[in-house]
Amino acid sequence: MNANGREPVLLPPLGEVLDFLRLIWAVDHQLQRTSKSMEARLGVTAAQRFVLRLVGRFPGITAGQLAVTLHVNPSTISAVLERLTRRGLIAKRRDPRDRRRTFLGLTDAGSVLNVDPGGTVESGVQRVIDELPALKVAAAREVLSTLAAALQGSLAQPAQVRRGRAVAGAPAPAPSEPVAARKAQA
Repeated sequence: MNANGREPVLLPPLGEVLDFLRLIWAVDHQLQRTSKSMEARLGVTAAQRFVLRLVGRFPGITAGQLAVTLHVNPSTISAVLERLTRRGLIAKRRDPRDRRRTFLGLTDAGSVLNVDPGGTVESGVQRVIDELPALKVAAAREVLSTLAAALQGSLAQPAQVRRGRAVAGAPAPAPSEPVAARKAQA
């Protein structure tokens, strides 16, 4: 029986790529669940808390700097900041030299949430980092960074296949190399 009280489903081997994706989906699912739990307990989502932690660590940071740090679109940060400002957790201060630019800081209420009460995404990540050897953490960081860059690059390239059909004039995909052959070349 698994944690849900169900019999585990035994799947046939998925292959290297699909099995890796399955793990990513599991992490994403747990991030969403933990975020929902955080919102119920703390009043902020995981993303909102991450923004609070960064503003607390770097008082005077700008929305643009947050967007770059978090690898998100500036409009995404603007929406998060608007919610946190409305809730009285973040204060904005205009740059006297450039009225378009705003510096961010925590309010007293925001400072209360700038500590880790446990049961957060951050505490889960900290627990894993503390338990794993530094080389494994560095390897995981490299895999995740490389994957993020590859996915970003794939968005910039035109699609070769749409709805399961090859696009006219697109080159045929290259056959996959066996895993052992790829690893032997490395």
